[in-house]
Amino acid sequence: MSYLFPTYARWDIEVKKARGVYIYDTNGKEYLDFVSGIAVCNLGHQPEQVKTALQKQLDQVWHVSNLFHIPGQEELAKKLVEHSTGDAVFFANSGAEANEAAIKLARKHTGKHKIITFYQSFHGRTYATMSATGQKKIQEGFGPLAPTFDYLPYNDRNAVKSLNDSDIAAIMIEVIQGEGGVVPAKPEFLQAVEQTCQKLDALLIVDEVQTGIGRTGKAFGYEHYGISPDIITLAKGLGSGFPIGAMIGKGKLIASFSAGSHGSTFGGNPLAVASAKATLDEIFHSAFLQKVREKGNWFKALLKNLLKEEPLVKEVRGKGLMLGIELVREGAPVLAAMRKEGLLALTAGPNVIRLLPPLTVTYDELKKAAEIISQALHTVAASSAAVK
Repeated sequence: MSYLFPTYARWDIEVKKARGVYIYDTNGKEYLDFVSGIAVCNLGHQPEQVKTALQKQLDQVWHVSNLFHIPGQEELAKKLVEHSTGDAVFFANSGAEANEAAIKLARKHTGKHKIITFYQSFHGRTYATMSATGQKKIQEGFGPLAPTFDYLPYNDRNAVKSLNDSDIAAIMIEVIQGEGGVVPAKPEFLQAVEQTCQKLDALLIVDEVQTGIGRTGKAFGYEHYGISPDIITLAKGLGSGFPIGAMIGKGKLIASFSAGSHGSTFGGNPLAVASAKATLDEIFHSAFLQKVREKGNWFKALLKNLLKEEPLVKEVRGKGLMLGIELVREGAPVLAAMRKEGLLALTAGPNVIRLLPPLTVTYDELKKAAEIISQALHTVAASSAAVK
């Protein structure tokens, strides 16, 4: 009997330890971890610089609440602002909380109500962020959704340009849909989104919870597209596994989040801030990000070449070290075959294999992973043919 709600379809793996790019189960089996805690452990498991920063902070102060000045928050916020289009930061505990803050700020600042999002998007599982998410499977069974969220087809430039509603407070978008299938935005589509926001005097919110903190080879994914978001939301890779989220906003928005307008007991906790500062000290270096882009391009090219004859593979896509392999069938059997050979990965929707290795992964480890993926696809394809 378990004392936990069965909200997760857990794998039959119990992790005993994790280090770098590898996870080890209680039976002593080693796995290449291309899940990274779902794009969280961008520096791998137990990065030394983050561990050192946390140990130092543990000897100083753990928690005091946001009634006090916390110097580390200012230092972390400064680093985020210096690498983004924003001017001020609100700290939360998760991506969903960061997106909740963004929704509240957009409505309060504009005095308007509608938020436009996109089909197959994912913005969280709280009540408002579930309502913002353009996936029925996330919303079913919970009754009426929060009002005034409307959805458009992703990558449909004309649908965006046709918007003409004076009550639109913001358009909220992922520059690469993660849970929706690792689908990168087309540049002309994102440009249309930005232009429409300007036309309607609405805010542009970019959800960087999965694409941020170096995952795509830039500090933030939107940098690939030359757009200037009014609000950016973060979490996942920000704290190397320590829970922290953040919302970054432009200076024009600061007055709309005055004292008492929003808050969080644990947001910007000194331990979380210490972890995030140490993480960004490593990732927000141009040389580090350049290596991520180079490894990502190399890995994608390798996968495309290696899998071009595989009958189950439809497309390989993505940016940096956020890649997806779209299949012509459900991906679960392929993931199971990969786990058997010592490689962990996720699906993104039913038929996309999502690859999110630590950004510190080596070329040899990428090559090993590609070979396991190829073998797993071959095994599943052969098994399917035998059944027929």
